[in-house]
Amino acid sequence: MSLDLGASVSALQRLVEQLKLEASVERIKVSQAAAELQQYCMQNACKDARLVGVPAGSNPFREPRSCILL
Repeated sequence: MSLDLGASVSALQRLVEQLKLEASVERIKVSQAAAELQQYCMQNACKDARLVGVPAGSNPFREPRSCILL
């Protein structure tokens, strides 16, 4: 039984350490996080290929061209 008690104490100590770590994480309001995310998206929209498209010459997924002479 003392072996189970030792394992239980060890598990509880790890749990306490994890909870201390999580409690020390800096938190911000959801509204602030949303505003920062929106600002980041707006600043980087010009670099997003899903918004501006991929130039045809550098698109690795384009359909291969067939030979007109054949």
